[in-house]
This record gives sequence, C-alpha cells and structure tokens, in this order.
Amino acid sequence: MAKEVVWPRADVDTTVGRFRSWLAFEGERVREGQPLFEVEIGHAATAVAAPATGVLRGLGAKAGDQLPGGATVAWIVGDDEPFDPALQALAGELRALLETADAPPPFDAPPAAPLPSAGQPNVVGASLNRVWLRRGEGGPMVCIHGFGADLNVWRPLIGRLPDSRSVLAVDLPGHGESPLSGEVSLAALTARVAAALAEEGVAAAHLVGHSLGGAVAVALAARPTFRALSLALIAPAGLGPEVNGPFITGFLRARSEASLLPWMRELVADPEALGPALVRTALRQRQSAALIEAQTRIAEALFPDGAQALDIRPWLAGVPCPAKIIVGVEDRILPPRQALGVNGLVALHRLAGVGHMPHFEARAEVARLLTELMRSGG
Repeated sequence: MAKEVVWPRADVDTTVGRFRSWLAFEGERVREGQPLFEVEIGHAATAVAAPATGVLRGLGAKAGDQLPGGATVAWIVGDDEPFDPALQALAGELRALLETADAPPPFDAPPAAPLPSAGQPNVVGASLNRVWLRRGEGGPMVCIHGFGADLNVWRPLIGRLPDSRSVLAVDLPGHGESPLSGEVSLAALTARVAAALAEEGVAAAHLVGHSLGGAVAVALAARPTFRALSLALIAPAGLGPEVNGPFITGFLRARSEASLLPWMRELVADPEALGPALVRTALRQRQSAALIEAQTRIAEALFPDGAQALDIRPWLAGVPCPAKIIVGVEDRILPPRQALGVNGLVALHRLAGVGHMPHFEARAEVARLLTELMRSGG
C-alpha cells in the first residue's frame, strides 16, 4: 500500500513552509530514514526523511513552493505496486477532508519572498544552464556531470553532505538544458563552464567532476583565472585511451526503454540499482533530436573510434590543491586501472562493488570523502 510523504509541521502556529529541493529521484528506491527533500520553515532549513522503504513516486513539489503542514508531496510504493497519481491524490484529499472536518481554519501566513538560492535555474544571459542546489557558507562546491547525464544526477548525493556548504551544479554543453554551439573540444567545454561560473560570481570553488565532467574539472582547475579549493574526480575521463566504445554508441542510438535499459545497466555494478522509472526518465530526456545530435558530436570529438582523445595526466602532475580520485572497482565504462600511477599527492580511493557511478551507488562513502576533502581545502 502506498505511503504518503508529507510536508512537516513545525509547530501549531507555523504550518506553511517553502520547498527547497529533492534529494532523491522519481522512481528511485529509498530506505526508511533516508533524506528525501529539504524544506525551509521559519528561516530554518532541514531535510525530511523517508517514512518507509520502497519506490519514490509522484513527486509533487518544486523549489520555491509554499505548502501547508501535512500536505502530501510524494508517495512511497512497493516495488511492483501500480501507481496512479490521480487516484493517490484523490485519496489524499479525502483523508485531509476527514482530518480537518472539525478543525479551525488554517493559519493564514503571509506570502514569503521567493527563494532563488536553492533549486532555481538561472539561464538569463547565461552561457550554460546551472542550478544552486543549496546556498551556504564558505567556498561553494561546483558539480560537473558526465557524458549523457545532466545536473540532476547530483541531487541524491546532496542530502549526504553538510548543510553549511553551497552547491552549484552545471549542465555541460549539449546536455540537460545547455545548448551546444561552436567548437567541440575539452578546452571549449571548459571555457563555457568557466564563463557560467564567472556569471555567477564564482572565482574559487571546490570542484567535483564525474567522468567527462572530471576532465573538465581538471582543466578548469588549471586555468590561471580560476582558483580550485579542492578537486574531486569521480571515475574521471582522460586517464588513458580505453573507453567502452559500444556503450557510447548503444547509448546514443537507444530510442526505447528496452534498448536503453541494457546500456544503462553498464553504468552500475548492481543492475537492480537502476529501477525502471529511472530508465523511463532518462528516455524522456533523450527525446530531443537536438540533444542527441549534440552528444553525438561530443562523442565523435572526444571519444573517436571508441578511444579517449583526452589526457588530463599532465595537469594532474601539477595539481594546485588537495585532490582525490574516486573509482569503482567494477567500472565497465572507464577501466579503473587507468587511475593508477597518477601524481602521488593525489589520493586514490577504489570502492569495491561499485561501477561507473560511485556518487549514485555509494553515496555515503563518496559524501564522506568529499567532506574530508573540502575541509582540507578550506
């Protein structure tokens, strides 16, 4: 039976709050007690935990929404349980009517000011789409996703990190809501990310990059006009020539759930970690012909003939800040052995039972490593 995920009540007088961001995906299997979303009530931000174990469905809130205490924002259902959003919403409304039939009118809170600092995309005059997933103190963490993904891949990890840290996620050119134009090269991708950060006023940051985003993060750290406070590379590209060429080709060609699923399963050590809802979400994002064309151009330029045309080792030899490389021992996209033999000042962490997506498959471990790294980088 579906379990409602409800908006928390702060106290008897404060029942209206503001939604900040989701910390888990639609269709993701969650555990009871796992942080699901962040709320702001009375100027205080807090994470709300899952009330049960199951599959998260029907996400019904977005950044900036003001909701009354007790409002239903999602459901947690069984693995094979059918889910109908309309029926679930109707059931929730009926329960709410029964519960409030004899209750006094709700507290009439004044409208709060908008919250542009968390979960709100900024594309006005911007080179790339980006989202502040969280606002906090100190140097921000800038997250750069890998090939074929978008900035939303970082959301489940954010709930594992200290609340005090600002987090900015960027859509690479040709991914998510960022268009691809002009030259396709590592230098060009890096220049556009640097321009987006400059538009946000970010001149120094803790850089976190996955796969292709790892190569971009290294190149960004090497730019004289940017100061990297720390550098975390998760299964980074550019450490050797080998790459799973058939994966790139198959992923780009897939146009149905049946054809996309086996390629997405290559990303993780445990195929069961990817629920069907996640595959459907990825498939919906790939309905854009412009996005497919853009990513095909990127693949042809950076991974020609099933090989990596990237080399970040020279930059890593003189990395100017504390740095870590995190790889999954069972990575089937980029061989983890390519991370061996890098600069001895760069810490290497090899996670057993993990594939190409450590930040998805081993969130707690990756969050701990990132927290330690950022502390050392200031």
